[in-house]
Amino acid sequence: MGAAIAEFKRSGIAEADVSAIVAAAGVAHGTFFFHFPTKEHVLLELEHREEQRIAKELGRFAASQRGLSSTLKEAVRLVVGLERRLGALLFKDFLALHFSQTRPVDESKEHPVIVLVAQEIERAQVAGDADPEVNPLNSAVFFLLGLYALLTTTHNWPAQDVMLEDYVTRTLRSIGAR
Repeated sequence: MGAAIAEFKRSGIAEADVSAIVAAAGVAHGTFFFHFPTKEHVLLELEHREEQRIAKELGRFAASQRGLSSTLKEAVRLVVGLERRLGALLFKDFLALHFSQTRPVDESKEHPVIVLVAQEIERAQVAGDADPEVNPLNSAVFFLLGLYALLTTTHNWPAQDVMLEDYVTRTLRSIGAR
């Protein structure tokens, strides 16, 4: 896994060389494909790991009950921080996987960041700070997919920070947050 991630950081997933990965890992070519049928499966595993990590950090933040606006801003901060850790090339491939027609079937059905954002929307509804008609799970999915799309398409734009701030504001408005 580590050797594959290093190669993806260097070349991107499309140009990554499986021979270089197995050589760096010191395993046979077939061993790679035993664990990962395609390079996209490595990316999917990385996604699961990173989502767990982000969910853990976001959960700690949300537990302090700072409010929905702060929690959404923290979610943005954590996802943007992922770019620093993965590097720009791998980060873009990581986000693009969400929109890929070749994305492997995700059997896990676990998306803890979506669940946490949905719980925060529900908490705001209970407090009377969000429209009770809003579907929290749908809104959480829309928020995160929109965030990934923005980050994929606005990479290195000078106004990306302003756009992300506006995106959070408009998301809050769309769910009737007060």
